[in-house]
Amino acid sequence: MKIVILGAGQVGSTVAHNLASEANDITIVDTRPQILQELQDRLDVRTVIGHASHPDVLIQAGAEDAEMILAVTNSDETNMVACQIAYTLFHTPTKIARIRAMEYLSQPKLFAQEALPIDVLISPEELVTTYIQRLIEHPGALQVLDFAEGRVSLVGVRAYYGGPLVGHELRQLAKHVPGIDTRVAAIYRRGAAIFPEGHTIIEADDEVFFVAAKKNIRAITSELRKLDKPYKRVIIAGGGNIGKRLAEALESRYQVKIIEHNAARAQHLSEVLDNTIVLRADAADEELLIEESIENTDVFCTLTNDDEANILSAMLAKRLGARKVMSLINRASYVDLVESSGIIDVAISPQQVTIGALLTHVRRGDVVAVHSLRRGAAEAIEAVAHGDHANSRVVGRRIEELKLPEGCTIGAIVRGDEVIIAHHDTIIEAEDHVILFLVDKRRVHEVERLFQVSVTFL
Repeated sequence: MKIVILGAGQVGSTVAHNLASEANDITIVDTRPQILQELQDRLDVRTVIGHASHPDVLIQAGAEDAEMILAVTNSDETNMVACQIAYTLFHTPTKIARIRAMEYLSQPKLFAQEALPIDVLISPEELVTTYIQRLIEHPGALQVLDFAEGRVSLVGVRAYYGGPLVGHELRQLAKHVPGIDTRVAAIYRRGAAIFPEGHTIIEADDEVFFVAAKKNIRAITSELRKLDKPYKRVIIAGGGNIGKRLAEALESRYQVKIIEHNAARAQHLSEVLDNTIVLRADAADEELLIEESIENTDVFCTLTNDDEANILSAMLAKRLGARKVMSLINRASYVDLVESSGIIDVAISPQQVTIGALLTHVRRGDVVAVHSLRRGAAEAIEAVAHGDHANSRVVGRRIEELKLPEGCTIGAIVRGDEVIIAHHDTIIEAEDHVILFLVDKRRVHEVERLFQVSVTFL
């Protein structure tokens, strides 16, 4: 696929890294020569220096015959204008734009019909907010990813000493939770993937990813670790766009406080939030945290724009007794560091959260959702099966008959409103939504081919 990426910031660079490794024809446009040179040194991509919304720059980047324009500059206005030009001058089939300002997103008429011809709107702040919200709703989870409009979830948890299933074979899970169907999609042990089979024994500290209907998540989590009590008290450090959105999403069900250093921003938050206590202070102030009973806080989220401040204040809160700490971290090297050392419970990478929403529109075949996992090494995919037994490699066939790539597991099938946990003899029907876990995302093209309808494959 020929793709033009406008903007070589953190999101643009991460997307380029993911797509270039999959043999796509990628061109990146940015005004900063040094950034583009660094990308060209590391990746097999073309680069063009210039303003992303200028027609001559877009022509130079190959927009005239590009299949997709991905506008992720730091300017909403530039992204919108670039998509308008791509539509008017080049008739680009797919136009994706990152829009951050709620002033635009709250006006759907702007993007209706052909007012602003953008096919897909991406709001990183909204995606990250939803991601954090799911983690708070499911205590003990490392990741909670929704599929099929929330009917089924893929959940990652760390197995703890004392968990009922720890030290036992996976096949015993059905005995422990009778009447609840689930499928373990992947296990990571000391950073390496283990293909889950019935005789696989769960060890303490394993990262276990399982697929289940949303209502069953808590029961299954309890088999792998001591079940955390539901969270009640949440402190958010940083009242920016994500902090504000998260408070709005949580304040009707949780006791929420925001710590914001900027006086004007703190004043604004106090005026627009209904049930959130706003504190104008420094989140790394030890006396303040003690005063606010940090030892009784269930979740401490650091969501400022400063990675170092987020990490240090989260570490302080953890040392002072906060039950769970999460940090928003932009630098990939920092994410690796804090995850491997265990000094923070959950490191949230906005790039990895966002990349899934973008990959959904790049994957071939009818892929309706993609989630990037394990810092981009693995993927969870929701694909729709089309066709019939004659022209599809999957429809009308049992799962054990499918030629799945190595390291690929089918976790669940959603058929209408019914969630079917996948077993070896489950038969896939036309229009089923199939939830797959792919340990090595380099095999993704094999999955795409598997779900493409063809009259000649026989």
